[in-house]
Amino acid sequence: MRFRHRDGTLVHLAYCANVHPADDLPGVLDSLHRYAVPVRRRLGVPRLSVGLWLPRPVAAELAADPGALGRLRAALAAGGLEVVTLNGFPYAGFGRAVVKTDVYLPDWSDPDRLAYTLDLAAVLAALLPGDVVRGSVSTLPLGWAAWWDGERHDRARRHLDALSAGLADLERRTGRAVRVGLEPEPGCAVETTADAARLLSGVDTSRVGVCVDICHLAVEFEEPGEALARLDAAGLPVVKTQASAALHAADPRAARRRLEAFAEPRYLHQTRAHTAGGVRRVDDLPDALAGGLPGDGPWRVHFHLPLHADPPAPLAATRADLRAALAALLGGPAARTDHVEVETYTWTVLPGGGADLVGGIAAELAWTRAELVRLGLIEEDA
Repeated sequence: MRFRHRDGTLVHLAYCANVHPADDLPGVLDSLHRYAVPVRRRLGVPRLSVGLWLPRPVAAELAADPGALGRLRAALAAGGLEVVTLNGFPYAGFGRAVVKTDVYLPDWSDPDRLAYTLDLAAVLAALLPGDVVRGSVSTLPLGWAAWWDGERHDRARRHLDALSAGLADLERRTGRAVRVGLEPEPGCAVETTADAARLLSGVDTSRVGVCVDICHLAVEFEEPGEALARLDAAGLPVVKTQASAALHAADPRAARRRLEAFAEPRYLHQTRAHTAGGVRRVDDLPDALAGGLPGDGPWRVHFHLPLHADPPAPLAATRADLRAALAALLGGPAARTDHVEVETYTWTVLPGGGADLVGGIAAELAWTRAELVRLGLIEEDA
């Protein structure tokens, strides 16, 4: 869906297709037919933006084979779909039974991460609609902090420099601009916006910036306005925003039984406690429940919740943080981002399961559409 900001910026609202991951091109094409097209019809819009997730083998195939790329473009056009952003965070295997920390491999110290991201940028440049100024690719925030050291960081910075050069060359060859946003995430080398300001200093900000995942801000108890001001002060552009909400427990002891239902085995659910001494951190919700965090203050859990619905009481969603972040990004006189992507990839592991995926994605997009309109954006396809 497309919206016009008061400053004239064209803002795209998409949903991220990693919620229905596919490991090969036929699977990607099938998922568009089974999910994306029905979501568009459910919303009653003539076109829908989809943030594709293309695992490494698919990205390589599309970058090398014009015929394969043509089949994808034809499927998008036939379904009333468009692509302006890609999720380049997971490299492969996002649909496996256990993902956990494997999602951070290979990290930015590995040349395979650079090659993958450049392939994604090339594919995106070929998929961008003719009237769209630029595309975006989100990627992991350097790597998992427990594995990070000075040597890895030096290699990663060299790879980011090579990424910038590759993106500049892509624009010269194709006339299409693609920017990459590193996505601060709990537990990673770039965990917070303060880490981004410190560790990404000196990157080519015309090509590389930040992808703000609002769930991640909330988990770290970052106030959205302050976080965005920190990025502004560092000169780091918000090349993409992921509209997402975290799990909040005001009283973890009273909510223990409900929290246990969210401690599922597939994805990592980093958990943070807000204490008088600052934010306390553990790598996964089971670690917190086993005594890794104090229970006398609020917890927030990296578990992406449906944007339009509340979890079972006494748990809550960080929807107030989501609204505040969207207002800070798009409610002012100038748009501070132009790509907004709903990224609730956890529908299939929500307690109770059996979700109507098409209905759920459509409801999240409808909720976000209403928020953007409330902030004064005009829907162009309405």
